[in-house]
Amino acid sequence: MKLDANIKPLHRQFLPENFKITDWSTLEPYFKDLAGRELSDKQALDQWLQDISELEAVVSEEACWRQINMTRDTTDTALAESFTFFMTEIQPKMQPYADQLNRKLIESPLSNELTEPEYFTYLRNVKKNIELFREENIPLQSELAVEAQQFGAIAGKMTVTVNDQEYTLQQAAKFLESPDRALRESVYRKIGDRRLQDKDALDDLFDSLLKKRHQVALNAGFENYRDYRFAELGRFDYSKENCFQFHEAVRQHVLPLVDKIYQQKKEKLGLDVLRPWDIDAEPAGTEPLRPFNTGSELVEKAIHCFNELNPFFGDCLQKMNEMGRLDLESRKGKAPGGYNCPLAETGAPFIFMNAAGTMDDVTTMVHEGGHAIHSFLTHPLKLSAFKEYPTEIAEVASMSMELFSMEHWTAFFKTPGELKRAHEQQLERVLTIFPWIATIDQFQHWIYEHPTHTREERLAAWQTILASFTPSTLDTSGLEDYRNFNWQRQLHLYEVPFYYIEYGIAQLGAIGLWQQYKKDKTQALQHYIQALSLGGTRPLPQLFEAAGLRFDLSPDHIKGLMEFVKGELDGL
Repeated sequence: MKLDANIKPLHRQFLPENFKITDWSTLEPYFKDLAGRELSDKQALDQWLQDISELEAVVSEEACWRQINMTRDTTDTALAESFTFFMTEIQPKMQPYADQLNRKLIESPLSNELTEPEYFTYLRNVKKNIELFREENIPLQSELAVEAQQFGAIAGKMTVTVNDQEYTLQQAAKFLESPDRALRESVYRKIGDRRLQDKDALDDLFDSLLKKRHQVALNAGFENYRDYRFAELGRFDYSKENCFQFHEAVRQHVLPLVDKIYQQKKEKLGLDVLRPWDIDAEPAGTEPLRPFNTGSELVEKAIHCFNELNPFFGDCLQKMNEMGRLDLESRKGKAPGGYNCPLAETGAPFIFMNAAGTMDDVTTMVHEGGHAIHSFLTHPLKLSAFKEYPTEIAEVASMSMELFSMEHWTAFFKTPGELKRAHEQQLERVLTIFPWIATIDQFQHWIYEHPTHTREERLAAWQTILASFTPSTLDTSGLEDYRNFNWQRQLHLYEVPFYYIEYGIAQLGAIGLWQQYKKDKTQALQHYIQALSLGGTRPLPQLFEAAGLRFDLSPDHIKGLMEFVKGELDGL
């Protein structure tokens, strides 16, 4: 397969080239055309599906740009209003038509002629969407889409002052790497205190989201939102029981390894007790890793790193940079977090992050870069729906890139000592992230299994779950006020509920691909490209298989992968 990053926008055949979505009245005629069209033969069906795909791409890209622009500046009310208008005045009116088109496809005898492998998952998703659709959920889902974005507006305003200078929380976090322990503790507490100022606002927001989500589930005939959301996310290939099994495997096979890492950190720092503000620190006399200074330097070094791994990967980032599809540096008023947003019509995605010059930013950049490669590889697929891949394989794309790219981080770290420290931090992070993934996922199961809980009950559940995944080596005494509301910093709980265990499942896949890479780099990268190029045209286990992986959440499989990573870490 010839790889070309010189991505071409989709050529419009159904919509006019100059058509722009401004309001519902200009968009509705195209939905009416599709709904009323006669499907007389296979050729007519193929054209109809192509036209639906084109319309979906145009609508999706418009919605994405409105969201991107709003997160880039949460203080601009016009941008927020533009997004809100789309989600309340356009999106809700499309949903009955989407359901109508889904039913038209499934009820047509011609759908039986869609026998190619890629149509299996497509038709499965269409049937699932028909089963979940309820007219009464349209306004609720519209309200949820708008309300969830309030999290970014609240969090985007959070700043702290360190050494008489104002910093976003992302920027301030770099002080947690300082050799000065008193400074680390001071900044840790400042960040915690700043979050606590908005804890009631974030609790209010979450209560409102929870209530609406539960109602959506009830309307669709589900007992709780967890079960509804599993269906909505298309989790056909694993169950809630598999998630519980994953939580237990993390307790059994990952926590002891994290405890060892923290014990070594404590000894390295020469401390009697290890506190949360010590986790990212280096011993006195060792300066924190500062891999870049500016966003443009981060891009330049990431492109160099990707080029060495595979020239196509570097070309993708270069193309995005030329197209203005990168917004990397943290600043006041910008929403927190990082994402790669696929743009279905023009093809090249958009990377958004909050870089502050830290090692974590390098990881985020190559992570989102992996997502971007996925977007480029799926752009040539025939239908927009084929490009809607499962989130679990999406995160394999990003997390594998973190591990593949490590040996090419010489662009960021000039000495062998710095590179070794970067590798150590990355591999430690591969292991230490698992308890947090399990914490957030188990907490969400509890929340939605108990939809009428009080805030006091939610706090008690959070404390119990958090304690069960906290390494015994870490001393958190006296920090209860901060830890009690630690879940509020996880934007997924607000914006994309139940999207979190995917990181754990994908990390297992990424470790498996890295194992392959250590044995045969060429074959591992071929497997990676092969799996990602399939988009969503195969079920999740088959996508893992295309990457040369087993889709396996069993404790034994997890244990083996964790021991491999710990072995690599010990060997540095």
